[in-house]
Amino acid sequence: MPTRRSWKTAPLPPLPALILFTLCWLAVAAVVAAPPVRRSGPPSTTWDDMTAGLFSDDAFTFLSGPRPDFGSAPRPVVSPSGGGEPAAEDGGDGFKWSTLISGDTLTDEIKDLKDRVTSTATTPSTFKGGGYNDAREAFSMLALAFGLIAAHDQDIRWKRDAATARDLFARAGFNCKVGTDQTFNESRLRIEDLEGMIQGSPPKGKPEQEEDFRWSQVAGRPPLMSRLELAGEIMNASIASQADFKGKADRLFHEAEIVAAIGEVVCRPDFEYFDDETYVEYASTMRDAAVAVRKACLDQDYDAARAAVGDISKSCDTCHGDYR
Repeated sequence: MPTRRSWKTAPLPPLPALILFTLCWLAVAAVVAAPPVRRSGPPSTTWDDMTAGLFSDDAFTFLSGPRPDFGSAPRPVVSPSGGGEPAAEDGGDGFKWSTLISGDTLTDEIKDLKDRVTSTATTPSTFKGGGYNDAREAFSMLALAFGLIAAHDQDIRWKRDAATARDLFARAGFNCKVGTDQTFNESRLRIEDLEGMIQGSPPKGKPEQEEDFRWSQVAGRPPLMSRLELAGEIMNASIASQADFKGKADRLFHEAEIVAAIGEVVCRPDFEYFDDETYVEYASTMRDAAVAVRKACLDQDYDAARAAVGDISKSCDTCHGDYR
């Protein structure tokens, strides 16, 4: 008797695989059935008589004067923020400030001034008891430092916000001629701005500058003279002996660059005595001697540094005799 075979139904493929197969089949069918894409051909290189008459074979036959050399045109200064707009050269007139002062000196000066200005406005009584005088000098020097960063020919930290900081600190320095609740509160706001900038944030304050930038509005002559006196004390101590020079060369280098920058700033238009030839000569001599001190530090030349510091002292003493 024949054996009965048992027939079993073949298992169906899994549902996800079936769906995938169907979608692939439909996609292939759509591509095969799609009409060919028509694209435009290359433009015609021939012109009819009417069109050809509108153009000249040589445009220079209708132009006069030499052909401009666009390769020699000055390139715009690009904002450090990376944007496409040219950055405003606040205070910049093409002068290479890097020949007098470096970015490291400016950033170090700002950090040094932070501790000084903070100590002047710890409490209203401290501020009103004489701290406002120190605050005035510190804010003025902060304004100068940020002004130099804004005008500097090299990319330096804080350059993007330097012009704003310059104007904020300049106004604070000007207002701190007196110690009042209002100037104390303004000082605290500017200290918060400075602390924020050191931490990496932009200043929160907004300057109220209505006039075009002028160096004479950044810092007055009295605060700058006080800073020069401090620099003179530090430089003289740094060249008291060859051992002092060797151990304090970095600080001497810093002070020399500060002196060189101030010597240049006070010769700028609209600054007090900027049009007095004798005063400008004194300031220029001081500036050049400070540059010589910087070079002596780099060369580790004690004798040259001592001679250049002496030239600075002589220039300052002579100037004070004539203008104090």
